[in-house]
Amino acid sequence: MALFRHILFLGLSLLCRTTLVSSHSRHYTTPSVPRLTDLFSHVSVNQSFSNFFGGQNIKLLNNGSMVTLALDKTSGSGLASKDKYNYGFFSAAIKLPAGLTSGVVVAFYLSNADMYPHSHDEIDIELLGNDKRIDWVLQTNVYANGVSTGREEKFYFWFNPTLQYHYYSILWNSHHIVFLVDNIPVREFPSNGKFSAAYPSKPMSLYVTIWDGSEWATHGGKYPVNYKYAPFVTSLADMEMAGCTMNPKQPDSSCSNASLSTIDPVGGLDFAKLSNQQVTAMDWARSKLMFYSYCKDTTRYKVLPPECK
Repeated sequence: MALFRHILFLGLSLLCRTTLVSSHSRHYTTPSVPRLTDLFSHVSVNQSFSNFFGGQNIKLLNNGSMVTLALDKTSGSGLASKDKYNYGFFSAAIKLPAGLTSGVVVAFYLSNADMYPHSHDEIDIELLGNDKRIDWVLQTNVYANGVSTGREEKFYFWFNPTLQYHYYSILWNSHHIVFLVDNIPVREFPSNGKFSAAYPSKPMSLYVTIWDGSEWATHGGKYPVNYKYAPFVTSLADMEMAGCTMNPKQPDSSCSNASLSTIDPVGGLDFAKLSNQQVTAMDWARSKLMFYSYCKDTTRYKVLPPECK
């Protein structure tokens, strides 16, 4: 009997540990959505990006169509687009580092902090390494006009993002910002109504980085990066940047909306609002996978942003 109880205890312990280790072990049937990533051409990494920092940890592969970025004890690494965009569709297929990755942050984001240090805009996809579990977290955020308070929402994945490449995309135009994972919208931030004051509107560059976010990414530094497991390497492919590029000689120029019938993420009618199919998919993602929204964080926000009311 004692032996049976011991075996039962070990079995339950293993089950609990397995449950703790990975939430993406749960099976989800994902909704069908249009594949926006199939609509745009891939760009060459070496032709479209410059080294942002940590050049020694950046490796181009497959004639510049793929790249790996690494974080080690000496430095993280990152790329910045050579062009600045007024609006557009931005996407990459990313495979995240496996193993114990607490404090590691892989970021795919738009920013103009270099041009507007005191009133910058930002649209963020931040992939946060696990703290105690073998789970990555997707964090989305929007900043506008230098407002220090972001508008974060966090999601679990329905897959293991370290096993293969998955698409992470941002659609940004005058109508809305949409965050997508494998073409499934997980969040929409409209430009109208109470959202308008917090809507990014100035030209931005696209950045892809990996860096040490120990101080904030894991409960205020409770689980810092353990460099025993370094280097942490993320791989990127199928990079897409389609939209309105800024003319350096006319920084205040706007995008042309002359053709609304073509596949155009800036002015195309198909990109002005989500389809019914996309709305259904977004509702699925938010109900199943979102576990934090700034609109429900009354501890952090004594007065909730206006769009939350």
